[in-house]
Amino acid sequence: MSLPHPESPNAPEQAPAAQTIRQQHAPSSSAQALLAVRSEVAKAVVGQDATVTGLLIALLAGGHVLLEGVPGVAKTLLVRALSTALSLDSKRVQFTPDLMPGDVTGSLIYDASTSAFTFREGPVFTNILLADEINRTPPKTQASLLEAMEEHQVSVDGVSRKLPAPFMVAATQNPIEYEGTYPLPEAQLDRFLLKLTLELPGRDEEIEIIRRHSLGFDPQDLAAAGVRPVAGVAELVAARQEVARVAVDPEILAYVVDLVRATRTAPSFQLGVSPRGATAILKAARAFAWLSGRTFVTPDDIKALALPTLRHRVALRPEAEMDGVAVDGILHSILATVPVPR
Repeated sequence: MSLPHPESPNAPEQAPAAQTIRQQHAPSSSAQALLAVRSEVAKAVVGQDATVTGLLIALLAGGHVLLEGVPGVAKTLLVRALSTALSLDSKRVQFTPDLMPGDVTGSLIYDASTSAFTFREGPVFTNILLADEINRTPPKTQASLLEAMEEHQVSVDGVSRKLPAPFMVAATQNPIEYEGTYPLPEAQLDRFLLKLTLELPGRDEEIEIIRRHSLGFDPQDLAAAGVRPVAGVAELVAARQEVARVAVDPEILAYVVDLVRATRTAPSFQLGVSPRGATAILKAARAFAWLSGRTFVTPDDIKALALPTLRHRVALRPEAEMDGVAVDGILHSILATVPVPR
């Protein structure tokens, strides 16, 4: 069994699927169920297998995902199809300039019949929260997700309320250069396990998209498209327990540390990766190894996950931005220069 390969030669730019890996053991029932999710999502979304893999990695690692792409590349449809295939509750919030924090987390409402305030849950009380176009709302509202993403709870009027388990934020955003957007603050970006970029489809994929629509495909009706639940909370819990047992050699740990430390000394970066970024690579690599049918992490797993887990945790110096330096290009250079354990 192998994970899907993006057609682009820069595979890690789109999702952590960079190589074919031989299976080392028979997949468990939970592994078979989660791998079947990709086939279900493909019934609704064309050509994004690698991105689905990234979303599964985030779920297995207990993290969150930032999906970036121009309008119309099926970011929203992708998350809806995934939640359907996993039998998970999902809610969608359209982030707009006038959205308030209480519209996301919930708020206290006065009940005249009881002369008391009661808490009305916001859409964040779900398994998968689709934060659609998160960079179109001001920082105050963006920050309303910080506690939910880090501690899986919401505090209102001094009372903390736990969110359902599992919980994942799948946020979409248009590229920052688009008008009417607010760049996410570093503190929030650091809470996303992965940042996946969705590219425009290739010619053959776009023909298939148009063919499906010509046959009556309705993106609002996933059941008609044949998307059905193939896994659930029980399989996800079992899978997370198996992922936690994936072995990591001390040399792999040292390799991860060397990579993140190299970002802190790169001349073009004014902000390098924090220790949280190092733990993020490790968690994502263990999930990737497990999906690949192995019980141990390899250096190639780390290299495959490096760009999706690090690209949003660094910041370019102003002069580097003016020179048109790309973050992914610098990360590729670091991967090429840091010694790989053998």
